[in-house]
Amino acid sequence: MIALDIFHQDGKKSGFNIIKGDATKGHGGFGAGLVNLDNMSPVIIDVGTGTAEVDMGALHARSDIERRIRFSKDKADLQGGGKKYWIVWVNTEITKEGPYYAGAGAAEMIINRDIRRGYKILADHVTKMEKALKGQVVLDEMDASSKKVLRDFLAQAAPGQWERANPQLKEELEVN
Repeated sequence: MIALDIFHQDGKKSGFNIIKGDATKGHGGFGAGLVNLDNMSPVIIDVGTGTAEVDMGALHARSDIERRIRFSKDKADLQGGGKKYWIVWVNTEITKEGPYYAGAGAAEMIINRDIRRGYKILADHVTKMEKALKGQVVLDEMDASSKKVLRDFLAQAAPGQWERANPQLKEELEVN
């Protein structure tokens, strides 16, 4: 017998669900008020090395780079050190033409592994994730080289999705 929980009736883990507002409003049936993050991927860009990778642990603030790090909203806690990363929340939607990159939001993170301290503003990460879920593109804080890394990563990871991508996303990532 397979043990099922309330959010995963088919026995498969679907990732992460956020209960939004009052789940009993409206029809009040199963799943009311849930936000589904199945189509959300956290792309982590290492600014120093110019590399990008997907780490699904970031959905729960448990990516490889975040483990064993105590975070603060104050950059001074890093004691002047640290390595900069971008977590880019990339949302994929599906149409009859196929899947496409619909929204993206980039949030900054700096980690000083030597002293096990990091800087990030959780509210900013959540806001950027929410905007990406809604199909918005919020990448204006990123530097040009990080945008190029993201563009190349998305185009290589799924060329078809990049072809059909949100025009605003393609425009934001056009770096010369």
